[in-house]
Amino acid sequence: MRIKCPFCGERGNDEFSYLGDASVVRPDPAAPDAADAFYAFAYERRNVAGPTQELWYHAAGCHAWLVVTRDTRTHEISDVKPAQDVALERQNSASTTP
Repeated sequence: MRIKCPFCGERGNDEFSYLGDASVVRPDPAAPDAADAFYAFAYERRNVAGPTQELWYHAAGCHAWLVVTRDTRTHEISDVKPAQDVALERQNSASTTP
């Protein structure tokens, strides 16, 4: 599998470290159901058969955190973005939602 780093170009996956599901969002500790939400955050994970967003770290390259959209059935990678850009997109979409 090859990952196209937005900063370094296409590289073998041996240069990267897989860190898990990038769609998981940390719950609000002030929420009334915070204990249940944190339990689900820590222990309940989806096992998607299909496209999923994953967090990868370019350990042997530019040291960037990346969000890789990959099909878990075929390992086909359809998108790679810097994790910071994805976080800002989520933040902006959350702030514009009424």
